[in-house]
Amino acid sequence: MARKRHKGIAILGSTGSIGRNTLRVIERYTDRFQVVALAAGRNIDLLAEQVLQFRPLLVSTAHEEGARILRERVRGKIHLKVLHGDEGLRAVATHPEAQMVVSALVGSVGLMPTLEAIRSGKDVALANKETLVMAGRVVTQEARDRGVRILPVDSEHSAVFQALQGFRKEDVRRIILTASGGAFLGLPRESLEYITPKDALAHPTWKMGQKVTVDSASLMNKALEIIEARWLFDLPPSKIHVQIHPQSIVHSMVEYIDGSVMAQLGIPDMQIPIAYALAYPERIKTGLPPLNLVEAGPLTFQEPQRDQFPALDLAYEALRVGGAMPAVLNGANEVAVDAFLQGRIRFTRIVEVVRQVMHIHRDDVREDDLESVLAADRRARQTAEGLIERGLMG
Repeated sequence: MARKRHKGIAILGSTGSIGRNTLRVIERYTDRFQVVALAAGRNIDLLAEQVLQFRPLLVSTAHEEGARILRERVRGKIHLKVLHGDEGLRAVATHPEAQMVVSALVGSVGLMPTLEAIRSGKDVALANKETLVMAGRVVTQEARDRGVRILPVDSEHSAVFQALQGFRKEDVRRIILTASGGAFLGLPRESLEYITPKDALAHPTWKMGQKVTVDSASLMNKALEIIEARWLFDLPPSKIHVQIHPQSIVHSMVEYIDGSVMAQLGIPDMQIPIAYALAYPERIKTGLPPLNLVEAGPLTFQEPQRDQFPALDLAYEALRVGGAMPAVLNGANEVAVDAFLQGRIRFTRIVEVVRQVMHIHRDDVREDDLESVLAADRRARQTAEGLIERGLMG
């Protein structure tokens, strides 16, 4: 079924926060975008609703049982191919009618399907940080070789991308990624020992999934963004900085060598960077209220307290060591966050797990080809789980 008038969109992670917001944008522009494929995890109820509304040609679920249930839900209502697992993710990422793939899966599971999308010639709207954190050199080289674009969806990287438009990269002095500071900004470090998962999931300005919200509270989210920015914008780590901005109005800034600073501002709603990525280089209406700076009140900035947020230093250390060390950082963090959400370790031990795993593996991560990255990820997860199981993180 040809859809020549529409831009075909495939979404990896359609039932998550980014996926839902992407579909809200597409819902406003059904004459412009067509959902051709969706991949989701276990939220079959929501996925079934999305299928019946947007009528894709292909859908994938995480597991076979979810695929079976989805087929029953839509039987007789829509002609639909339903797959599951890794095969399903690859099929969604490489669907022949998709011109763009929105990579919105959470965690390392997003790497391979995103890479498959690039290899099949699709532009990628990237919200999955782990793709570039784990295999930044491989992914960006593949994109260059295939002549496809990686358009950032994270609000911070989208802001930098926008602030770079029309200017020369060699004139950049530094980029400044802003961070809300998460739910615990200003708390003394000793108070963080008693943080519960419920506390960590109460983000003050953004509505995100559990893993990303915990990462925001530890500032590991910003650590991952430092590594991602290094590859997205081909800048050395010395030119990538972080500032705390609790209001989440200035989404990031670019400072140029003449002293000028270009900043992208807007209300904290992910539909704005998503719409920019989908329609790039055009801008389209989102239906959201405009930013009112008078009502927003004072905008404040501060340097992050490195003793309270040690994750930032680990990002720079991972880039300094190079090779597959960023993949080690990411894999250990995913295991540690999951353990925290299960009540197995304290909040402050998340970053400590990552630090110890990085130290253990610092001498066996020299290569950053895809095979080495995936192997480093596996080793890091095993080491992190072993530390947690033995109670060393307490």
